[in-house]
Amino acid sequence: MVRNRVAPPCVRSGMRAAPAVAAAVAALLVPLAGCARTDAPTSTLPQATPLPGVEVVLVKSGGIAGLTDTITVHADGTWTTTDRAGAEREGRLAEADLDRLRQLAADPRLTAEAAVTVPATMCADAFSYRLTIGPTTSSYVDCPPQATPPAATAEVVDLLTRATG
Repeated sequence: MVRNRVAPPCVRSGMRAAPAVAAAVAALLVPLAGCARTDAPTSTLPQATPLPGVEVVLVKSGGIAGLTDTITVHADGTWTTTDRAGAEREGRLAEADLDRLRQLAADPRLTAEAAVTVPATMCADAFSYRLTIGPTTSSYVDCPPQATPPAATAEVVDLLTRATG
């Protein structure tokens, strides 16, 4: 199983994971800036905290049928799936799934996994997964004899596949 994507140097050099991490941290800390106010009214309704200002896009391709399915999750938790024929479905992640996705989107392992380049796979008809969170992209081919998929990336893939399936 291939752990990550294979990309020419010109594609890899355009990625900047550090700004993505900084943006994610800033997006998570900005809501806390007003916490010191004592005159602010309290809200009894839970507020949905968006993803850290980015979309999450998962593309699953390959297999014997040659499919290409795309799942796009917006910052507010709404999602759209599109298959290779262009058919779309829409929905909203359950609050627990959105919370977990927020945690995983801020996981530093994703940045580390995106930085690893591995050789192409020798598997035929395997599924390839490409996960993009902001400017960070990590990918792998589901080919069990070759390698273990990158942990954080695989966890996001499993979450999105289950939650939107």
